[in-house]
Amino acid sequence: MSDPNAPTDPNDTRGTDDGDQPRDPTLRRPDGGTNVLKEGRDAELDRGPLQQWAADSIQNPERVYRALFYVAAIFFLFTTLFPFYWLLMVALTPEGQLQDIVFTPNGFNPGAFVEVFEVIPFHVYMFNSFVIALASTAVVLVIASLAGYAFGRLEFPGRTPLMLLVLIISFFPPAAFFIPLNDLFNTSFFFLEPITGDGTLYNTPYALVTPLSAIFMPLAIFILTTFYSQIPDGLEDAARVEGTTRLGALFRVIIPLSAPGVATAGVLTFIAVYNEFFFSFLMTDGQPQNWAPILDGILAYQGQYEVLYHLMAAASIIGVIPVAILVVIAQEKIVSGLTAGALKE
Repeated sequence: MSDPNAPTDPNDTRGTDDGDQPRDPTLRRPDGGTNVLKEGRDAELDRGPLQQWAADSIQNPERVYRALFYVAAIFFLFTTLFPFYWLLMVALTPEGQLQDIVFTPNGFNPGAFVEVFEVIPFHVYMFNSFVIALASTAVVLVIASLAGYAFGRLEFPGRTPLMLLVLIISFFPPAAFFIPLNDLFNTSFFFLEPITGDGTLYNTPYALVTPLSAIFMPLAIFILTTFYSQIPDGLEDAARVEGTTRLGALFRVIIPLSAPGVATAGVLTFIAVYNEFFFSFLMTDGQPQNWAPILDGILAYQGQYEVLYHLMAAASIIGVIPVAILVVIAQEKIVSGLTAGALKE
């Protein structure tokens, strides 16, 4: 038996049989050096910065997640919010002093946000965009709800090929439809003369609502089909037993339970139509009384001999604010719908 009071050899790395004493935290390397073990970790090797970072990431993954979050947040702030900050700097800088802007406005001219409504009737352009966007969103949601219900909850021959055809149509560029639509909307029809005067749809909201609704319809159909197909059949069957038709079950049961999908499709359609420029530029003459949208109003500050950049920047900020408020409200609706519309069967 060994004497428990005998001194221990520092180079002896063997532990005791009973396990009461830990091993000596010093290991002898083949080259004669030693590696110190700290808190049960393996012996540290000679690593470069990248290898050391990878090893630390494996041992502490939450630290990596936090770092990636900060990187993504900084990237988002720089690429998304910085342009709005720069627009604000341009809007607050008086005319003729834009060349000296660094990160602060060269001067202070908040009157530009009032001047945008004095130079041109910018509020009329905003009203036109809201009416066109609301009308297009209503048309898209009604038709897409019916199509989404058919694709998501009914069985009929050719359902999958027809759905693929709808998605393929959405991949066509809008410019591909312009020539036939332009010819159609510039053709005079006698039955339209009591409505439009000259019998054509040019310079009318119909020339914008019709093509824009068709362009953004496939995306809404796809979104609503996904949501409608997830509703349990028992809820619709219960409504049918109570005497409700399929159409009544759609608007009384399916759509309320699919509020997040309906809100998502509606918001995406509204924002896309509100910001649309291609068809609005070609289907109207740019005058506010002829339903020219907001982007035509922003470009109206560009004259033949000068460009009022500070007013264009101020008008851009004013035009974005209502949409930003709508997005915040819709985001809350979507979150509340996801939590309140949980289904169990």
